[in-house]
Amino acid sequence: MFGHDVARNYKKVRRQVGYMQDHFSMYRQMTVFEYLDFFGAAYGMAQKARTKTIDDILALTDMANRSDSLIRGLSRGMQQRVSLARALVHDPELLLLDEPASGLDPRARIELMEILQELCSLGKTIFISSHILSELAALCDAVTILDRGEVKYTGAMDGLMKQDDGDSGYIVELAEPHAAAAEFVAKLPGVHRVAPIDGKPGFRVSIDRSQTSPNHILSTIIHSGGIIASFSEDLKQLNQAFMDLTEPGVRS
Repeated sequence: MFGHDVARNYKKVRRQVGYMQDHFSMYRQMTVFEYLDFFGAAYGMAQKARTKTIDDILALTDMANRSDSLIRGLSRGMQQRVSLARALVHDPELLLLDEPASGLDPRARIELMEILQELCSLGKTIFISSHILSELAALCDAVTILDRGEVKYTGAMDGLMKQDDGDSGYIVELAEPHAAAAEFVAKLPGVHRVAPIDGKPGFRVSIDRSQTSPNHILSTIIHSGGIIASFSEDLKQLNQAFMDLTEPGVRS
């Protein structure tokens, strides 16, 4: 929108950015509506436009019934939603969120993630700084991992979760034990590894997709007499990928 000269157009850029800080300060003597109305006025929005926008944002954040509540009487989770609503009041294209789920109980955290997913579906670009990796894995499509000031990985989330050896890995769960399925799969060209799953009938399989395909794996299992309960890509957990890329301890 602004070309490459962000420095020259910094005022316009700022109007397209919404920022939600980790440790937020609020005018706690205000009601939720008054607080959002104050910031809408600061952005130069007319009263009629502010009222409609605030109503829409309160509906989006599921805070419509808290419009007249004093901020000082809200729980941390509710105050977190108000802080997010304040960042949205001028309809920014880009949201910068610093630890948005910090200090929230599990239910409030899940509900906040649902709101962020809705914002993504509305076309907002969202940058999140967070240490709660499990939530980022479900929410983000790209990730950057920093360790002691160094970028260890930046790129697509899918790329981070892939196996390091270049093979494609899959998890096969069977409806009942059937040893022949793994034996037949292990004999296929391009199959590098077949390993059992602890406590479940089934196995993990690692393949070279230039020699075989997931469809070939599935058809082989079915022809061997196996009943497939589920078949999914074998991806790392984000926590494990983070541990693999970063160093333990604190550097002195």
